[in-house]
Amino acid sequence: MRAVAVAVTFIGALTLSGAAQAADNMARIGWLSPGSPVSHGALYAAFKEGLRERGYIEGKNIVIEQRWVEGKLDRLPEAAAELVRLKPDVIVVAGANAIQATKAATTTIPIVMATIINPVGLGFIASFARPGGNITGMSNQSEDLVPKMLEVLRVAFPRAKYVGVLGNRDNPATDRSWRVAQDAAKMLGVRVELTEARRPDEIEAAFAAIAKQQPGALLVMVDAMLVSQRQRVADLAAKHRLPVMYPFREFVEVGGLMSYGASLQDNYRRAATYVDKILKGANPGNIPVEQPTKFELVINLKTARALGITIPPELLLRADEVIR
Repeated sequence: MRAVAVAVTFIGALTLSGAAQAADNMARIGWLSPGSPVSHGALYAAFKEGLRERGYIEGKNIVIEQRWVEGKLDRLPEAAAELVRLKPDVIVVAGANAIQATKAATTTIPIVMATIINPVGLGFIASFARPGGNITGMSNQSEDLVPKMLEVLRVAFPRAKYVGVLGNRDNPATDRSWRVAQDAAKMLGVRVELTEARRPDEIEAAFAAIAKQQPGALLVMVDAMLVSQRQRVADLAAKHRLPVMYPFREFVEVGGLMSYGASLQDNYRRAATYVDKILKGANPGNIPVEQPTKFELVINLKTARALGITIPPELLLRADEVIR
């Protein structure tokens, strides 16, 4: 019996050793998300789908080390440092705060941006064509879309002379987007005012303050924390009966009124191509940063009816998707 026990122990040790060796031979990918598996699960699934399309299967030839901060952006530096200590082959991140935290944690491990506003202006890359350093990936051009979002709001609500703006100034991209919004508003003859929500627990108070100002409409700026809290944002907009323009369709899918912007899921799927190139030996500093070429207008007519709003027919005809 003792000999059998020794044999079993030896075989078990070999099995564990083999498993460890197999894991050591797999590519290791770090994943840092400002959201949660619930709020950003579909985006994570899109990224993994992109990996599968290129032959990467988790547990077979790749290991993905995940870190989710669930909207608590102050936890990003610690989470980024944890991933760096694991020495992954590449780290995938999204949003200015997460990229900033990861950039501060490493200058050597390749970083792939799944989505970001104006990475050149924020100092993350030298140029779109030759990013330099250890960062590359996808840009969503959302800063440039702010004037277009305001234009669509003006078509939908031509009598609106005052448009509220909800943003997060802890996001380094917000100040630039806010300046763009102010310039665009002047051109359109609209007054805009920014109300901040820096943490999830500030969103309700922000909506209460906006509602008191009685804007003709509201524009929500791009922010990872707000995306992670999109159900709460959409619910509060409904509670205060505010017609809102969002930057991503994910808000509209949970009850928001309308959105105009690039597809987040497409960005995350495309991020897998960068991971593939890097794992095959490409230098991230030499891989051009892509910008989206397709932007979609999505309108939720159920929400419009609940708010007692009639969307102009010409806007419905321009919509890429109408949720009825």
